[in-house]
Amino acid sequence: MKLLDEDEGINPALSVVNLVDVFLVLVAALLIAIAQNPLNPFMAEDVTVIKNEGKDNMEIIVKKGNKIESFKSQGQTGSGSGKKAGTAYEMTDGSIIYVAE
Repeated sequence: MKLLDEDEGINPALSVVNLVDVFLVLVAALLIAIAQNPLNPFMAEDVTVIKNEGKDNMEIIVKKGNKIESFKSQGQTGSGSGKKAGTAYEMTDGSIIYVAE
């Protein structure tokens, strides 16, 4: 048979198969690196995520340990009674300073 006697260096399909293997190993390594990233917010014990902040369909998702709670906005502005506790100032660099009274 001619296929069995063919030189492996001539067949271009073999090099493509080797490239696919290399890319599979690379993708697996990247996925492992992403999953073990210490900046991954879902690796922490307690996480709070705010979706659509300031809009009518705002949602707050709170994860404490293994318990996950979701709070959805009703689209209304909150109100209540209380007293002034201090003043907040926004600096030119964008930071906010709170001064208690």
